[in-house]
Amino acid sequence: MNTKELSPICRQVRRDIITMTANAGSGHPGGSLSAVELMTSVFFNHMRVDPKNPHDPDRDRFVLSKGHAAPCYYAVLAAKGFISRDEYANFRQLHSILQGHPDAKKVPGVDASTGSLGQGVSIAVGMALGAKHLGKDTKVLPSSATARVRRGRSGRLTWPPPTISWTTSPSSSTTTVCRSTARTIRS
Repeated sequence: MNTKELSPICRQVRRDIITMTANAGSGHPGGSLSAVELMTSVFFNHMRVDPKNPHDPDRDRFVLSKGHAAPCYYAVLAAKGFISRDEYANFRQLHSILQGHPDAKKVPGVDASTGSLGQGVSIAVGMALGAKHLGKDTKVLPSSATARVRRGRSGRLTWPPPTISWTTSPSSSTTTVCRSTARTIRS
C-alpha cells in the first residue's frame, strides 16, 4: 500500500486511540499516536499475518517493546481484522482482553506480552534466533522507544543510546541483530 492508501487507515487508527483512552479515562495516547504510521505501515506492508489464522506458526512477528502504546497496537489490529472495534468499550477494564499493556494470551495478533522497559528487544531477538534455528522464513519486527533501548531488563542504562542494526539473513528472511554499539553504565 502506498502513502495515499495508508493515510485513511492511519487517520482511523488515531481516532480509535483517542476513543479508547478517552472512554477509559486513562492510558497513554501520546506514545500511541507517535507510533501510528510506523505500526500501520509495518502491519499493512511488511508483515505476513492472517487475522483468520492469528497463531500460524509461519507468520511474521511484531513485538511492541513500549507496551504502554497498546492502544495503537489494538487499533492497528482492529484495522487488520484481528479484533472488533466493539472491544474498545472495555479498554483497561477488569477482565477485558484490551489491557493497558498487550497480553499475548488474550489478544489475537499480539505475539508478546510487553511493558517492562527494554524487554521487547530481548524478546524479539529470542524469537528471531528461534525461528532461524527452526529454519523458518519469519520476520521479527520490534518497535522500541529510545528510552526502552537505553534501559535494559537488568536495570542498567546505556549511554550513548545503542545503535542496533537489523538485517535479514541471506539464506532466509529471519531478522536478527547483527551489531550493537553501546557502553553500559552500571546503575
